[in-house]
Amino acid sequence: MTSPAEADTEVVPPARRPRPRRGVSLRDAGPPIALVVLFGVFAALSPGFRTVSNVQNVLDAAAVLAVVACGISFVLMTGSIDLSAPGIMGASAITVALLVANNRNDNDLGLVGIVVAVGLAAALGCLSGLALVLLKVPSFMATLGVSAVGLGVATLLFAGVQPNVTDPLLEGWAVERFAGLAHLTWIALACVLVAWAVQRYTRLGRYAFAIGGAEEVLALSGVRVAPYKVAVFTLAGAFYGLAGVMVTSQLGAGLVQAGKGYDFAAITAAVVGGTLLTGGRGGILHSTVGVLLVTVLTNGLVQVGVSPYWQGGVQGLIVVAAVAAAVIPQRRRNQVTK
Repeated sequence: MTSPAEADTEVVPPARRPRPRRGVSLRDAGPPIALVVLFGVFAALSPGFRTVSNVQNVLDAAAVLAVVACGISFVLMTGSIDLSAPGIMGASAITVALLVANNRNDNDLGLVGIVVAVGLAAALGCLSGLALVLLKVPSFMATLGVSAVGLGVATLLFAGVQPNVTDPLLEGWAVERFAGLAHLTWIALACVLVAWAVQRYTRLGRYAFAIGGAEEVLALSGVRVAPYKVAVFTLAGAFYGLAGVMVTSQLGAGLVQAGKGYDFAAITAAVVGGTLLTGGRGGILHSTVGVLLVTVLTNGLVQVGVSPYWQGGVQGLIVVAAVAAAVIPQRRRNQVTK
């Protein structure tokens, strides 16, 4: 029998230290490694793929998608889905085409017209957020409705006559180059850096992760979640609006369908890059890597002679595989599939 004195001096074994979660770092490193491997495979299969001019083409082609992915990443981080990009981009594209120098009217607002178009897009994004937090409409339905509103606005402004842009500033975004890259590519890079800074250093970015990870816990801690959700959708709308302006610069005209397909492409890029659809993981840099993956894949398939008609199917298979790989750890832990 142990005496009280002996009990006081008894050595208690130290608690076992938890092992570091290596799986998280491996999952984060997966997309960059896949990008390097994919680039190496296509470079080996096609000499034209590894030329400097083709690398520049890849970066230029990724510019608009990267800006859209910046916006959609914030929404995905909160655990919501955003399908409003096509409509918002269409409304922004037509608006900017009618406000800068064009063949339809005498407007020549230049940079002010670009700011107004982005502001309209931000307002439409705000509408999505308000529908979510006030009317309790599921995010994918709210944003799908806002996309329809944006397309309606764009169709009314289009009025059956295509506005062709003659503004030198907007045209120069797609035509003029710096260090071998189009100005649009540098604009996209600036957007990625700004979005990353917002995610990393602002309360909005931190709360976006927290909302996606454990919204109930955040609300119980006294944080008003609703304003941050609205702010996230507003910010996403602004990015979509800028992307619509960039498409107008590329085409030299405002089109209602300027944003067609960008919602699915951006979600694909974000998920492939490691941003979870359920929120709480990933972010801007993850999605940017995903954009490069998708763009390199598309360019590489063309370089090796694969029909463009197969590209959509390949992207679909990739996003399904990426989602499946991302949810395997959660499925093992929770033993439930939602």
